[in-house]
Amino acid sequence: MGEERKTLPAGIILACTWRPRGELSRLLRSLLLLRQAYSGIALALPPDVDTAQALLLQDLIGSTPIITGDWAHGRHAALQKALELPGGHIHYADMDRLLHWLEVNPEEWRQTLAAIQRADCLIIGRTERAWATHPLAIQETERSINNIFSSLLGRPVDLGGGSRGFSRPAAMCLLAYSPPGNAPGTDAAWPVLLQRAGFIVDYLAVDGLEWESQEHYAGQSADEEARQRAAAAYDQDLAHWLLRARLALQIIQAGVEASRQEISQKAAYWQERAQG
Repeated sequence: MGEERKTLPAGIILACTWRPRGELSRLLRSLLLLRQAYSGIALALPPDVDTAQALLLQDLIGSTPIITGDWAHGRHAALQKALELPGGHIHYADMDRLLHWLEVNPEEWRQTLAAIQRADCLIIGRTERAWATHPLAIQETERSINNIFSSLLGRPVDLGGGSRGFSRPAAMCLLAYSPPGNAPGTDAAWPVLLQRAGFIVDYLAVDGLEWESQEHYAGQSADEEARQRAAAAYDQDLAHWLLRARLALQIIQAGVEASRQEISQKAAYWQERAQG
């Protein structure tokens, strides 16, 4: 008989990047849900984070947050930290979006966690309803990203939701082939790299990844009318359009580079490595 193959550890690890903007009270309200759902939490923080706040977060999440030397490395740092924790799958999420999702649609979030455990790469995007909550400066610049990579990936996708699911083998592959230093570029580069490596890329659209105004970030009450006013104000600032256009170009360039990258170690190799 051949050697018995080891099984991957059960559970989902949360890998998050977070630049806190007054949302600590929101984290506290959702902390029990997070602890119940995830086998561990890997959190990456920006280099200018308050030290006292970082220590408090360490106590809350039960593991030491990574304070990045360069915020552009945040997503890679969170993913790398997640692989040090037990769990067969990883849910990457921008923390601000995740907290809002937990508040507005926790059942949808739970269903998404179940879907993550059935996939090697799950792109979690926005439904038409969630998409429509965003300012036009975001919608119009991200539309080009989605059009290009829907064609490249062979299915309609929305890449700007700030949320992904990965199996452990897929995450290991990403760290081997995706260089740090371009956090926004991972929106496109990560699913493209995994598809080139032979992993199946799945897609799920959710309502919970809607846009938040500054009032939401601070945990203040803000109804739909207030969000619409905030979106209109966002669009009136030309700097926002320029920022979003630069980000879109950065993401597209990273995805195109990933589509040309040589991947010598394919999915089967990483699945074997993950077994130990």
